[in-house]
Amino acid sequence: MSRLLYEKSVSYKGNLIIPFLFTITVGELIYSYCLLSEDGDKSPFHKATNPSELYSNNFKDIIDIAKQHLDKNIEKFSNTDYFKERYTYQNNLIIIHQEGGKCFYDHYPPHELKNIAAPKIFLSAYDCLTWVKKGLNQNLNIN
Repeated sequence: MSRLLYEKSVSYKGNLIIPFLFTITVGELIYSYCLLSEDGDKSPFHKATNPSELYSNNFKDIIDIAKQHLDKNIEKFSNTDYFKERYTYQNNLIIIHQEGGKCFYDHYPPHELKNIAAPKIFLSAYDCLTWVKKGLNQNLNIN
């Protein structure tokens, strides 16, 4: 899988639609998508890669394909936007959550949907994001 294009991701009905370049055919870019679900492993679509099995040559269409698939296959969904506070930093996805006065995060690297977040709680989204960026910058300087 090529790099997940987190900066082009769209939050929809409790899921995050994440496009990626699937292949290049006869000079044309073909896109696919992955999903993250706010329900995590309870959802059949959490970390799913292209469950609709359809592809497109542009971002807008691949997002629309994913939305149509979710519309047909999700009966109930939350009205909260779990993915509202998401950031892309050094091609990593950072999702900030705030609950009960505490802040924590999910962290996904550029090439796979594997949450590598540390079990750490913060007092603010700013502190959380600053801590994650510092760690990513240190890793960049080491390599």
